[in-house]
Amino acid sequence: MRDFYGTTLPTGFMLGTAQYPSPAILAEAFRRSGASVATVSLRRESGQDRAGQDFWTLIRDLGVHILPNTAGCHSVKEAVTTAHMAREVFDTPWIKLEVIGEEDTLQPDVFGLVEAARILTEDGFQVFPYTTEDLVVADRLLNAGCEVLMPWGAPIGSGLGLNNIFGLRALRAHFPDVPLVIDAGLGLPSQATAAMELGYDAILLNTAVAKAGDPAAMAEAFALALKAGKLAQSADPMEPRDMAAPSTPVIGKAFLE
Repeated sequence: MRDFYGTTLPTGFMLGTAQYPSPAILAEAFRRSGASVATVSLRRESGQDRAGQDFWTLIRDLGVHILPNTAGCHSVKEAVTTAHMAREVFDTPWIKLEVIGEEDTLQPDVFGLVEAARILTEDGFQVFPYTTEDLVVADRLLNAGCEVLMPWGAPIGSGLGLNNIFGLRALRAHFPDVPLVIDAGLGLPSQATAAMELGYDAILLNTAVAKAGDPAAMAEAFALALKAGKLAQSADPMEPRDMAAPSTPVIGKAFLE
């Protein structure tokens, strides 16, 4: 497992904390997932009447790393302000940076993303940018100080899986030493396996687990899928070919006359 800003995670599973039917189900999903990171939106916390304190206590009791995010931010100023507030609330330099540019797909505003990433890294944040699979944008983010890239698989909450295999494979090939996380769009464990087989280091998801009929079972399924994909990738799988190749050799085979 690669380091994420100097932190080695025990698993490559990052799991969101929104939309679960109950706090008990959320806790059970995390237990069965083995997730090492919980993503948390500042909007789940409230300063009025300590409304978010029970939720925050639950998250701390999970015993995982906390990755606050700037979910729902549509401008550089909004994202930077939210990040500063999150650092105060959650006491961590980690921030999942989202700057949304398009409403229907929730596609990142990559121009604002790079600008916000530069501002935050200069202020001591360790930025996990939610981005596209664009190689030029990736290079700009790394130059802005990011040490992790989090390309989307598909639009947030869509469950479509890996929409651009070529782009994701190219990203892995161009930046072999950068930790890469598939963030958003996964709906099935098989899609997580495919991401790990491409050589990605982790996945981040929320909806596929939280909105499943049995969130805890789905969380465990994703955990097993990540393990299978990582093991397969490290086993140096065979290359696909256009023609058949016999699995049983002809040499030594008996021939009847």
